[in-house]
Amino acid sequence: MAKTVRTAYACTSCGHSVPKWVGRCPDCGDWGTMDATGAPARAAAASVSSRRATSARPAVPAQSIGDVDAKQAVARPTGVGEFDRVLGGGLVPGGVALIAGEPGVGKSTLLLDVAHRYAAAGHGRVLVATGEESASQVRIRADRIGAIHPDLMLAAETDLAAVLGHLDDVKPGLLILDSVQTVSTGDVDGVPGGVTQVRAVASAIIGVAKERGITSILVGHVTKDGHIAGPRVLEHLVDTVLHFEGDRHSTLRLLRGVKNRFGPADEVGCFDMTEDGIVGLSDPAGLFLTEDADEPVPGTCVTVTMEGRRALLVEIQALVGGSAKDGTIPRRTVSGLDAARLNMGLAVLDRRGGVRCLDREVYAATVGGMRVTEPAADLALALAVASSVSSAPVSADIVAIGEVGLTGAVRRVSGVPRRLAEAARLGFTHALVPPGCGEGAPKKMTVTEVSSVSEALRMASSRWAARG
Repeated sequence: MAKTVRTAYACTSCGHSVPKWVGRCPDCGDWGTMDATGAPARAAAASVSSRRATSARPAVPAQSIGDVDAKQAVARPTGVGEFDRVLGGGLVPGGVALIAGEPGVGKSTLLLDVAHRYAAAGHGRVLVATGEESASQVRIRADRIGAIHPDLMLAAETDLAAVLGHLDDVKPGLLILDSVQTVSTGDVDGVPGGVTQVRAVASAIIGVAKERGITSILVGHVTKDGHIAGPRVLEHLVDTVLHFEGDRHSTLRLLRGVKNRFGPADEVGCFDMTEDGIVGLSDPAGLFLTEDADEPVPGTCVTVTMEGRRALLVEIQALVGGSAKDGTIPRRTVSGLDAARLNMGLAVLDRRGGVRCLDREVYAATVGGMRVTEPAADLALALAVASSVSSAPVSADIVAIGEVGLTGAVRRVSGVPRRLAEAARLGFTHALVPPGCGEGAPKKMTVTEVSSVSEALRMASSRWAARG
């Protein structure tokens, strides 16, 4: 009897194997990545691996690391300050960057401005290959933001061979491919945007970019969970991974560096979406604060959050309503904050701080559309809630920094000197910080170390009384 050949299925992204085909990998969660790997394929792979590898003379001999020319990897500024800030100074010749974001956030507009400024700076021609829009649509956007330059070349293509042909003709210094999911090649199977096609297209573009020294920027789609669509190997192949974030109801946009081989990987750039395009915000101070900060109202408190290596002042607002009736669960609503940390903070305030708020409706939000998730904002959130309950406003010259634990203790957070320096630059004269974080504070700022949330409430109450 003929031997039955059993077929297994392995994920092309993570390598996880299952005996039956499934649409989604149980290990990494990617869709459409399960390929059949039968016994004949495993036997062929084993025979190949068992062969002895033969040597070949390299095209370029190895050289001493001291003889390597480092000037070839010097970054070139694009002229967009916030974009260069995240990249670590600018675009590196031969470097490949991947930028991803939700539809409509402004990726194409930002990159069109980068392409125009790069060409205007005299770094060479720029080729924008778009597979999502027609050339006339991109021209309309270019007219709106003033991105017209003779060295800015445009091609509407969805075939990889055609894109490579444009590279041969134009010989650009910068290539922008918008987007990598819309381009396909006939050399491999699969639908455009599939795992196989995305991997093949990205590998071809990266190979040409490294060989010819062409700086390349690939635009990628994101899934509903906010992750970059396609195989994870795509993020390993490129040199830089950027996330472009923003709320449709706000003009604020954040460019966040996730991976960067040529600079810091935790930098953040701030942009403002306007009718004339995207404008960089080199100093976003006061963007997340109420304009009438000199007249505080109950339920507000200012904290300093770290976005990458940048300190940003954010105002947290809280509104405590009436008690829930008929045994119903009180409503908890947040905007720009973590709902779990709000519930935890309310429990700590009720049990450790003597502020009755568990049976009352609580609404908390940030100003300016900023999203704050780090624990350093816990103390400011607690003071804002207590201020709303007591109807006593927090002084306009105070900032609160610290994580609040379940025991009511205020824990230390990182980057306190940088946070205090930014607060002092904007005119704040008093700060509540965790124990051991008062050293290195600005001279014109009074720093008070508080060890518990109850102590912080007493300090704030004394300033409330002094204000009254």
